Amino acid sequence: MTAPSVPSVPLHSGTAIPALGFGVWQVPDADAHRAVAEALRVGYRSIDTAAVYQNEPGTGRAIAESGLPREQIFLTTKLWNSDQGFDETLRAVDASLDRLGTDYLDLYLIHWPVPEYDRYIDTFKAFERIRDEGRARAIGVSNFRVEDLRRVIDETGTVPAVNQIELHPGLPQDELRAFHAEHGIVTEAWSPLGQGQSLTDPVIAEVAAEHGVTPAQAVLRWHLQLGNVVIPKSVTPARIAENFDVFGFELTGEQMRRISAIDGGRIGPDPAEFNLR
Repeated sequence: MTAPSVPSVPLHSGTAIPALGFGVWQVPDADAHRAVAEALRVGYRSIDTAAVYQNEPGTGRAIAESGLPREQIFLTTKLWNSDQGFDETLRAVDASLDRLGTDYLDLYLIHWPVPEYDRYIDTFKAFERIRDEGRARAIGVSNFRVEDLRRVIDETGTVPAVNQIELHPGLPQDELRAFHAEHGIVTEAWSPLGQGQSLTDPVIAEVAAEHGVTPAQAVLRWHLQLGNVVIPKSVTPARIAENFDVFGFELTGEQMRRISAIDGGRIGPDPAEFNLR
């Protein structure tokens, strides 16, 4: 099928990431294989996985079986906390590449800063080598706070291309997004629908009704108009297609402000305290 044109967001590495991608967090490997295959059929060209998800093999298999040229797919994976450290990272990326069945990543992310472990600087230095050797076209981080980002920039001289963070109505991450904008870091939102909580919010329901779209479509449109890269996940074919159909309408400034003003908070772990290895 012919996919609608998805806008891309430029990365300072010289590449660009599709603004709308497909995530496979909490999806078992066999289900990830089917879901990624369906997402690619619908038209998604950006796929986001991670070593800790344990679904890199199924994800890679779906990409290989899609018939699409590898260069048409933007593939992201993430380094897990227990693999942080310079030498450990170099081994871990090779393992991820092997599981994914590819010889390069479009984006490689440090999954969490793990402040108690305090190894993300050495890890990022390994990421620089991985980038320089061509095994990742862009390198970035996930769940990093402003202070973590400042330290990476100050101690390595490299600005992460992306910071993938929890971001949804109720947690718009204004401070982080402002820091990203100032330094040329792309904001990527995980749990963009608030793990389903956003879909029952009355403000979202009102805005969706005003456009004749679903609550999920309204929220994803809010993200895109904020400038976020967004990676919704689903294993349901109808929902996978619905989440992709968000380019035929536009929220007004007033609707954007209403959604941004929703009260809420963090659903996932606090990066300042999450030290699981």
